[in-house]
Amino acid sequence: MAKAPVLTSQADDFPRWYQDLITKAELADNGPVRGTMVIRPYGYGLWERMQSEMDARIKETGTQNAYFPLLIPESYLTREADHVEGFAPELAVVTHGGGKELEEPAVVRPTSEMIINASFSKWVQSYRDLPLLINQWANVVRWELRPRLFLRTSEFLWQEGHTAHATYEEARDFAAHIHRRVYEDFMVNVLAMDVVPGRKTVKERFAGAVNTLTLEGMMGDGKALQMATSHELGQNFAKAFNTRYLSKDGRQELVWQTSWGSTTRMIGALVMMHGDDNGLRVPPRLAQIQAVVLAIKGDDAVLAKVRELGDRLKAAGVRVQVDDRTDTPFGRRAVDWELKGVPVRIEVGPRDLENGTAMLARRIPGGKEPVSLDSLVSLLPKILEEDQALLLKQSRERRESRTTEVSTFEEAVEAATAGGWARIPWAVLGEEGESKLADHAATVRCLVTEDGAVPDADDAPGNVAVVARAY
Repeated sequence: MAKAPVLTSQADDFPRWYQDLITKAELADNGPVRGTMVIRPYGYGLWERMQSEMDARIKETGTQNAYFPLLIPESYLTREADHVEGFAPELAVVTHGGGKELEEPAVVRPTSEMIINASFSKWVQSYRDLPLLINQWANVVRWELRPRLFLRTSEFLWQEGHTAHATYEEARDFAAHIHRRVYEDFMVNVLAMDVVPGRKTVKERFAGAVNTLTLEGMMGDGKALQMATSHELGQNFAKAFNTRYLSKDGRQELVWQTSWGSTTRMIGALVMMHGDDNGLRVPPRLAQIQAVVLAIKGDDAVLAKVRELGDRLKAAGVRVQVDDRTDTPFGRRAVDWELKGVPVRIEVGPRDLENGTAMLARRIPGGKEPVSLDSLVSLLPKILEEDQALLLKQSRERRESRTTEVSTFEEAVEAATAGGWARIPWAVLGEEGESKLADHAATVRCLVTEDGAVPDADDAPGNVAVVARAY
C-alpha cells in the first residue's frame, strides 16, 4: 500500500496545503486567542535571518533603531482624520488597568505614526535636527476577523521606519530609496522573490499618506501578496502634531515625513512562493541552516565523519547542522529536513565511507547524487548560489507566464479569476472600474508605467494597473 502524502497537494487544495506546511514544518501554531499565533523556533529563525538582512540595509541609510510604547492615548489617533478612519475597525482598546477604569482609553498600537510623531514634535527644533531617521522592530495589533497564520493575524511582528525631512523632495526620495534599495534589494537578492514595484492607487493608499509605494509578489496559486510598503506622508502628521523646525532663513517650517514597514507576512510569502508538495524550499542566502549533514546509521566511523564534515563546512562559512540522532529512523529525519526546506542534505552511511563519497540531496532543484567527500567543502558554496538563482528564476517565470496584457475590464476580471494577473491601461480601468473589481474579489495591486517602472503620479499618462486577487 502506498504511503499517504505528508502534505495536501497544492493542486488539490492550496489553502489546506499552506496550513499543513506551516504546521508540519514547525513554523507556527495558532495562539489561544483567536487570530494570534505562536511562532515556533524554526519559523522564528527565519524571521531572525530576515531581521538581520533588513536591519543592515536600513542602517546603511543612516537610520537608527529606537523603541516606542505599545499603548497610545486614544486622543492621539483623532489628530489625523484619515488615519483614525482607516484603522478604526481594527483597533484593540484598553479601558481598564490596575483594577480601575482608565481616565483615557489606550489603543494597542496598530502602527506608530501617532506615538512617534508626539516624540518628533519634541525632538525637532531646527534644520540641524533633520533629517531625523528612526526605525523600530516591534509588534502591532490589528484585530483580524479572518485570520490566517503569518498572512493575517491580530498580532504580528514587523519593522516600521519613520522619518522627518526639511523638504518634500528629500522625503519623496527617501521613501523611494527605502522602496527600491532596502525592500526590493532584500526580496530579490535574499528571498529570491520576483516582485513588482509600483504605486498604490488613491483607494488603496495607506491611511494618512499622500503616496504609497508597494512591492507585490505572485504566490504559487497566482494570487498577489503585498510584501512591503513605503509611504510619503506629506505634512499631514506634521500639522496634526505641529512638528516644525527653524529653517536656515529663520522661518518656522513644517517637516515632511515618510513611514515604511515590512512584517512576518514575508514568512507566509516564502511558503507560498517557493514551497512545493514536499514542503518548504528556503533560499540559501536566507536559510539559517544551509546544509544538514545526516548520519544514516550509528556507526562510530560514520558519526565521526559527519561531525568532521560539519566542522569543515562551518569553518568554510556554511551555516550547517549535524544530525546524528540515529535513534530516530533516517527516513523520518530526511523527510523532516525536506519539509523544512533546508537547501542541501549531505547523507553519510558506512557504504559511503567505503567509497569516499556522500549522497548530496539538493532541495531546490531536487535530485540526489554521490559526491566525493574531499570535494564537498569547495563544491557547496557554488551549489548554494546556483540554487538561489534558480528560485528567483522560477519565481519570475511564474509571474511572467501568468500575467496577461488586456484592454477591457472584462478581460482583466477573467485573468484575475483564472488565477493570474492582468495589466490594463489605467485610463481604461479608472476609479470606476477599480470600484467594480470588488464585485469579483479582485483589486488593483499597483500602478506601473508601460515598461514596469514606478509612476511619478497617480494619473501619469501611460499608467498601467496590475489587477489580481490577493491575500
